[in-house]
Amino acid sequence: MTSPAPASSRRAIFLDVDGTYAHHGVVPEAHADAVRAARAAGHLVLLCTGRPVSLLPERITAAGFDGYVAGAGAYAIVGERVLLDTRFPAALAARSLDELAAAGALFLLEGPHATHAHPATVDAMAAHLPQRGEQGAGRRDLTAAITRTEDLTGVPFGKITTFHADVPVHAIAEAIGPEVAVIPSSIPDLGPGAGEIFLAHVHKAVGVAAVVEHLGLAREQVIAFGDGLNDVEMLQYAGTGVAIEGGDDAALAVADRTAAGPREAGLARAFAELGLLG
Repeated sequence: MTSPAPASSRRAIFLDVDGTYAHHGVVPEAHADAVRAARAAGHLVLLCTGRPVSLLPERITAAGFDGYVAGAGAYAIVGERVLLDTRFPAALAARSLDELAAAGALFLLEGPHATHAHPATVDAMAAHLPQRGEQGAGRRDLTAAITRTEDLTGVPFGKITTFHADVPVHAIAEAIGPEVAVIPSSIPDLGPGAGEIFLAHVHKAVGVAAVVEHLGLAREQVIAFGDGLNDVEMLQYAGTGVAIEGGDDAALAVADRTAAGPREAGLARAFAELGLLG
């Protein structure tokens, strides 16, 4: 039986999902095994994702995790304890909906417990989103988890994902105002209107820091893995930041080391090299 890690060597491990822990919605079994082994050795493992918890299917979470940083830092939970739940203020939310409508956008309003979209948006996603992964697992998981909602007025949300618009996503964000920031979509072929709009002061490191403070750990005890533009702050914050090979140049530039991607089960090897498996 593996002995738990002493407090001084305990690590909090934060894993981005898409392109890091999973490949198009499919988790390599070696990754799930590495998560289980690291937790058995006394380390804490959390998913740290741009997705809301409401869009994390069981196929992603099955290995078991100590908590989640979701919505790109808007929401953080450890066990049953919610540490952060940041939503768009009502006036900003209303302005955002007006500008999305003016831009002809198809979009999701993402909250930790539910993700809402107009039925027409869900239908368009089901028809046109790229079908990747194991028999289209990623697309199927996504569309099945969305709550079809005709009237989005008053729906609480922490982040917006756009899949189409008549103007670039940056233009939509500029019209909404300086309270929001934007990154383009990491999914190719969706056009310039595709991306994520979020509160300007929120990023993954905000959620990671809330978890670290709650657990009474030092930043040196944090190991973070990610591949995307929205992982940059998390990788900078961590004592050890690991970027996924082939990931965004900005993520690679701030990382302390790299690991192979999920198609090569790269996290399993990286966990072993970092001494996380006990």
